[in-house]
Amino acid sequence: MFVSDAYAQAAGAAPDPMTAALVQLAPLVLIIIVFYFLLIRPQQRRLKAHQDMVKGLQRGDTIVTSGGLIGKVKSVADDELRVELAPNVEVRVVRGTVAEVRSKGAPAPANDSKP
Repeated sequence: MFVSDAYAQAAGAAPDPMTAALVQLAPLVLIIIVFYFLLIRPQQRRLKAHQDMVKGLQRGDTIVTSGGLIGKVKSVADDELRVELAPNVEVRVVRGTVAEVRSKGAPAPANDSKP
């Protein structure tokens, strides 16, 4: 009287195993795509920009090293720089440790305009 009769419902067809596998892999693929665009790709861009900056160093540039030293580039060699931190104080710095270029040393203008 208080209990209603329970009737078995017709069971649906079993899902295709290939479809089930795709449904399980979809979140993993989505996570990999998100990681690529949010973490890997920006890091590669930053690395490329840093490499271009280090390749473009020239005499007269004001730089900041990764250690926090600020100085002016006096000479450029293959893999190291001579940086003047203060008058008569020069240090050798590995190119890869340059964190930032504060100002570019503009070449001196030619005196072609004088007659």
